[in-house]
Amino acid sequence: MAMPAQLSSCGSRTAQLAGSAPQQRIASRAVCRAAPTHRQTVAVSAQPAAPLMLRGASSLRISRPAMQMARWRGVCNTSAFEAALENTFLPEMRETAQYISRPGHGILASDESNATTGKRLDSVGVENTETNRRDWRELLYTAPGLGEAGISGCIMFEETLYQSTADGKPFVNVLRDQGIVPGIKVDTGLQVLPGTAGETATQGLDGLGDRCKAFYKQGARFAKWRAVIKIGEDGCPSTTAVFENAHALARYGQICQENGLVPIIEPEITLGPGDYSIETTAFWSERVYSHVFRMLNEYNVQLDAILLKPNMILPGLDAPTASPADVARYTVRTCLRTVPPAVPGIHFLSGGMSEEESTLNLQALQDEVKRIGATAPWRLTFSYGRALQSATLKAWSGEPGNKAKAQDILVRLAKANSSAQLGEYSGDHPVPGGGRILQQLRFGGAGK
Repeated sequence: MAMPAQLSSCGSRTAQLAGSAPQQRIASRAVCRAAPTHRQTVAVSAQPAAPLMLRGASSLRISRPAMQMARWRGVCNTSAFEAALENTFLPEMRETAQYISRPGHGILASDESNATTGKRLDSVGVENTETNRRDWRELLYTAPGLGEAGISGCIMFEETLYQSTADGKPFVNVLRDQGIVPGIKVDTGLQVLPGTAGETATQGLDGLGDRCKAFYKQGARFAKWRAVIKIGEDGCPSTTAVFENAHALARYGQICQENGLVPIIEPEITLGPGDYSIETTAFWSERVYSHVFRMLNEYNVQLDAILLKPNMILPGLDAPTASPADVARYTVRTCLRTVPPAVPGIHFLSGGMSEEESTLNLQALQDEVKRIGATAPWRLTFSYGRALQSATLKAWSGEPGNKAKAQDILVRLAKANSSAQLGEYSGDHPVPGGGRILQQLRFGGAGK
């Protein structure tokens, strides 16, 4: 599948409705801007419809709403966002989402803030400077054959989106030449919700529209916003935290789509301390995802132009490690119960899992779908950060002479996860063993 041609431009299609005089019943065709796979045929009436006020943030008045499908025959828009706002980015965003989530491909998450990147560089004795951060990202993006190895999208931090290689080639162009779609982290970090047991809200909605416009102009075509839901402690998650984060994800998704960026929706049930069971994680994941999709619908976010980035269903860090088969059984069940089939791809985060566990669990997801005889309507794939970067960083350790060795590890890890997404992984892992880690949450902004 070729990279979408609209990476540097966006096309538009204008909806055309054939009408006639009131009181006369006719047959009509309505040409819709939705993808052909979403076409529906219904009865038609030329009777003028009374304006309908749709619930939601936009509160748009539509005189002949596509929502009243029994009044039209043909292809219909199904939301105010499609029908009234005439978002010319929608065809491009749908194509981009399908491209990123196509078989055997996933996302490299390299959107760590400067503060978080600094901690990781410090772990291998490298100073946290702009030059060293650039050198690290250049190593990742210029790895020979990275796109062919199964990376179709790359999430970047804002600083990195505007950076270039040491010889002056913009990182955006480096990724495109590899067949990798550039993406951008747009949230500005976590803040503690007052009155909760350390639960968090994600910041960054202020000015997001203007920032999305700038990111699109720079070459980004998708975005990421991380919402963190805490479980395993009394009172967690609270309804306050669930509602706040579901609302923020929906508003972010709406703003992104208005400005041409495919939003990654990331409701992360974070892997934390405690001996809570895998069943507990499954229960809360279902509850949270249902609230998130309810809010996405309320804000008219087009589900065929998003990507979902959830957690796999895992027990607490102090509980016995679940087998890949158990992780897959609960994860697939949760997705089947909560994720609409319109969503093109579910890109799981590695969430504290080791490199090998991340690959084995991804393979097990495909095995579970086959075991239950289901046909998954979405791609079950990956958006890994630590599981692709950690061993690569250790191999590099800031030494120019280690660059080729480190890039080879990255490409082999990408190939392993690509094979797992296809359900074909077997043999020795490029980075065997390893244990889970507790991911510390950082508060107080994006750490620029």
